[in-house]
Amino acid sequence: MNLRLPDGPLTVACVAAHPDDVEIGCGGTLLGLADRGDLTAHWLTLTGTDDRVAEAQAAAQAFCPGATTTFAGFDDGYLPERWGEVKRTLHAFAAQITPDVVFVPWAGDAHQDHRLVGELAPTVWRSALLLHYEIPKWDGDMGRPALYVPMDDRTAARKVELLDASYLSQATRDWWDHELFLGFARTRGMEAKTRYAEAFHITKANLSL
Repeated sequence: MNLRLPDGPLTVACVAAHPDDVEIGCGGTLLGLADRGDLTAHWLTLTGTDDRVAEAQAAAQAFCPGATTTFAGFDDGYLPERWGEVKRTLHAFAAQITPDVVFVPWAGDAHQDHRLVGELAPTVWRSALLLHYEIPKWDGDMGRPALYVPMDDRTAARKVELLDASYLSQATRDWWDHELFLGFARTRGMEAKTRYAEAFHITKANLSL
């Protein structure tokens, strides 16, 4: 079954535990939305050192020109111990915008920071379409997503090129390469009967007839 977002202006919220989460998880989808035009994007990143924040600011503009960016300054790896503050930060961010779509990590993610944000998001955004993106990692926590967004070859290539250009600090990581990003997108594309795709977990949605 193919579903479509409505035509016309669209506002999205992109929530990340760390710089690069959003771009890895749904960068191709964001590029496609930006190409539609009339996109307003708001980024919230909960952790990040000064150099990583600078990378994330540039990345947001590369993927969604004109995006606003907010950084909360929590310590990487320790979001669960700041549960109350993280929840208040999410609510404060949500109070400033009325998004049509919210991109957040998956609640089943093995990384504790990602998982906490994914668990809290449905209690913060009750009316918007909430799409939980995937982040490949060594934990091997890839699940069975329910929603796919196809990417053509050009969009998939743009995504990985922008990831490389935006996040130079990650280039030495053994998992950071085009083969991983494109291979994972190819796997999700095969599941969606297309070449490349990004996939999302979805917990609740209303279908208007």
